[in-house]
Amino acid sequence: QVQLVESGGGLVQPGGSLRLSCTASGSVFGIYVMGWYRQAPGKQRELVASITAGHSTLYNGSVKGRFTIARDNAKNTVYLEMNSLKSEDAAVYYCNADGTYLDGKRGSWGQGTQVTVSS
Repeated sequence: QVQLVESGGGLVQPGGSLRLSCTASGSVFGIYVMGWYRQAPGKQRELVASITAGHSTLYNGSVKGRFTIARDNAKNTVYLEMNSLKSEDAAVYYCNADGTYLDGKRGSWGQGTQVTVSS
């Protein structure tokens, strides 16, 4: 059993920044990859970024160059630094973890943290 708790969401203006955090607890030894998904109203859930235990990263093309994912294995925590935020980044962001790969369905999920981008 793995529990994931996210934090850091909130309201920002376009061009602003936020840093999301997700901490895993429980049976953390089997976690290989952690990442962030997001879902906006009326849209499908999509992968934002992921990172392996070896710090190999993958980014959605829409956020590459603006967002940075990082991981502290000792703290079982993954971060998502979001810069130059746009209105299209507004969504509920979910932390996800799995022992093999992320498919948007399996694995352990956090409760979600809302990111609102508005002037």
